[in-house]
Amino acid sequence: MTTRDRIPTYEALALQLKRLGAECVFGLMSDETAMLIASLDGAGVRFIGARHENCAVAMAEGYAAASGRLGIALVGRGPATANALHGIVYARKTGSPVLLMMGAPSGVPPHPNAFGPDTKALDSVAVLRAAGVRHISLDDADVAPQLLAHAYAAAHQGAMALLLPMNILNGSTPTAAIADAPAARAVARPPAPRTAALEAAAAQIARARRPLILAGAGAHRAGARDALMQLAEHLGAVLATTMKAKDMFRGHAFDCGVLGSFSHGAGRRLIEQADCVIAFGAGLNQRTSSQGMSLPEAATLVQVDISREAVGRWLHCDVGVVGDAREVAERLLALVPARSEGDRPMHAPAVREALAGYRPEADFEASHTASTVDPRSAGIAFDRALPRERNVVYDAGNFLSMASYVHVPGPGQIKQASDFSSIGMGFGTAMGFAHGAPERVTVLFIGDGAFLMTLGELETVAREGIPLVIVVMNDGAYGAELHYLRQRNMAVSVAQFPQVDYAPIAAGFGFHAETVRTVGDILALAPLLAAPEGPIFIDCKMNGAVTAGFLEETAPAR
Repeated sequence: MTTRDRIPTYEALALQLKRLGAECVFGLMSDETAMLIASLDGAGVRFIGARHENCAVAMAEGYAAASGRLGIALVGRGPATANALHGIVYARKTGSPVLLMMGAPSGVPPHPNAFGPDTKALDSVAVLRAAGVRHISLDDADVAPQLLAHAYAAAHQGAMALLLPMNILNGSTPTAAIADAPAARAVARPPAPRTAALEAAAAQIARARRPLILAGAGAHRAGARDALMQLAEHLGAVLATTMKAKDMFRGHAFDCGVLGSFSHGAGRRLIEQADCVIAFGAGLNQRTSSQGMSLPEAATLVQVDISREAVGRWLHCDVGVVGDAREVAERLLALVPARSEGDRPMHAPAVREALAGYRPEADFEASHTASTVDPRSAGIAFDRALPRERNVVYDAGNFLSMASYVHVPGPGQIKQASDFSSIGMGFGTAMGFAHGAPERVTVLFIGDGAFLMTLGELETVAREGIPLVIVVMNDGAYGAELHYLRQRNMAVSVAQFPQVDYAPIAAGFGFHAETVRTVGDILALAPLLAAPEGPIFIDCKMNGAVTAGFLEETAPAR
């Protein structure tokens, strides 16, 4: 074989990514990955560089969540891997298809008399094991493209790491090794629901007079929306969703909104009357169940999920059905007798009128100050000011009291970056989401504490031309921790910090920047938000004295 039959391995990997269909790679350059990154552009694969590895991985996850395609993150070894670990665990927890390409030390043992030490030394394998992330290592330059193809395929089933030892990256690879991806594994079909389980569920549902159908993200992924609405009509049931499936039934006459920590008053009053809850593809975690308090204690709970281990995992379950949400809904439609018009108390005219007449302002008494806006009122105002076709990404924090009042076209347009219960993941996630679904305006709602952790990514948005609206919910504090301390009668000053005007800072990066302090200020932004030209930054001065409902739920008993 002549030298022309071989090319640098980093170049072979770039060409292989292009052959596999990669459109972009998110990352942050390091010395061990620099030549691979430089080769991506020549191969026709766009490299989008973040300012922190944690955000780079979050971008890949957000891109995957928005587009349904594989998200790829490329980071270096040692300190770069350590920086990225937060995002790596987050990506694994979300279940999104993400390939993590990570620098690794040379596989060749160091010379015993070499100069040292290796200041980047880190046992990446041990770190990935601790994070629960699958991994393989490129240990042979001759077959590096094929190993990349295998990792690429495996990552479609959830986060997968590919370690890139320096001696392999800097080696050479036969051009003939660049090959198509291995044949895709057939996606395992959900198990067919057992007849006995369906009959048991049907028997419980038939006895109920006030049924409630709850849809989670699993029901959305199964395409079960229409089947669940048909079942609701058949049973005389009202509908609700988890937060991750928010607005799946928006516009339906008997949509109660979100169940649990983010519910609204009109829906909550109906949910409390249910005598049977049929949950489809919903994990029933502490937010959906409001620490076990959102469902009537006497109501029968039927849980439908494609995963056997999910049934009854976080909340009691009276009847479990393992199967696809849409298939189970269709089977129940045939098994349970239709209700007569006179036996549908949840479809009574008064119920329809109560839901139709619901106004979010009625949920609370607004707590504005002379210079700040109630976050719940801000949510209502942003819902009206933003274009209807929107993607909404949330970081985590006390400001989420607003999330109940901001609507989206459907579950595919909402993203919560709280799977690892950490602030700071939202910025990277939103950048990736905006790149993955540019046909809609993407709006990031983030607290000021989390924003300070990731402020440097303003430059990434401007440099990469990412279409993003950033709303900083600014209360001058770590809001959740402030309320946590306040609920325990402890000093809160350690959770507070001086107020900062962020708009001039964002403007310096090229954003159209605004500061809002009132509902009127927010509504006045509607023309700007209707057709953004470039990135937009909004510093929303919010009243941090308002406690989010989910924080109240976890407060110690008084």
